[in-house]
Amino acid sequence: METLNQNWQTVCEIELIYKTQVKNSERPQIKSSKDAYKLALSAWDHNKIEFFEQFKVLLMNQAYKVLGIYEISSGGIAGTVVDLRLIFSAALKANATSLMIIHNHPSGNLTASEADKQVTRKVKEAGRLLDIKLLDSLIITTESYYSFADEGAL
Repeated sequence: METLNQNWQTVCEIELIYKTQVKNSERPQIKSSKDAYKLALSAWDHNKIEFFEQFKVLLMNQAYKVLGIYEISSGGIAGTVVDLRLIFSAALKANATSLMIIHNHPSGNLTASEADKQVTRKVKEAGRLLDIKLLDSLIITTESYYSFADEGAL
């Protein structure tokens, strides 16, 4: 008779380490939706912003200093898939205390779709459970942006 390996009962050690290559004093600070828009636009590939939809998350610390911008997904002309687990996996790994979600509308239309509203609600609720605050949800184009927070839709 084969003996059962009892090692499965042991919890392996997990160690989380945070390494940064940017000093906190050098990180941009987000004070408004306009700051976030300008930063997102500068980080966006201008060859793609009017071509297909992309969804990114802007991760911040307690002082609203930017920890990074992480691309969650790229999709088609009219949408992209957003997986909440990827958003919060990135946020937890970066030790973020707040975030903004940002996606582009290749059409140039800044009207929030029902899907945009639903994703924003889901991210806000999941963040509430994890104590990671959703500060805003932005829809961007090359010319302007729509802020859920500024419009009272958050």
